[in-house]
Amino acid sequence: MQSAGSLARMEINDMLAPKPIELPADPAAGEDLLADATALAHPDSPAVWAARAERELSDGDQLVAYAYARTGYHRSLDRLRANGWKGWGPVPASHEPNQGVLKAIAMLALASKAIGDQAEYDRCRQMLSDADPQSVETLLAAADE
Repeated sequence: MQSAGSLARMEINDMLAPKPIELPADPAAGEDLLADATALAHPDSPAVWAARAERELSDGDQLVAYAYARTGYHRSLDRLRANGWKGWGPVPASHEPNQGVLKAIAMLALASKAIGDQAEYDRCRQMLSDADPQSVETLLAAADE
């Protein structure tokens, strides 16, 4: 059982935690994420680059997958920062517009692992865990086996 003092400290810590980020809709929402026209119209879409990275990993082109994933990761950071993220805090996958950003981070983790960059995989995995622990299980389950 927790003491009243430890409960008070937990409440204070919760008050200091950043609010969960809830991004606006991805610029390419509802469009064919793999279409060249979509990528050209929405180069700021993390979901576009994540989808392309996933396709290339599936097709076996690890280097191209990494390039797409790196682009998606940076577009994700741009969207997060533009919406109040300070480099840490929750980004819940339950909010659908956040899913493209989380997928882009996961794709960088997977592409990094595919090219042998375990340190980058670990860093991205930790970033996902910090954003939404459930997303690690959902997006990186196969890589963690």
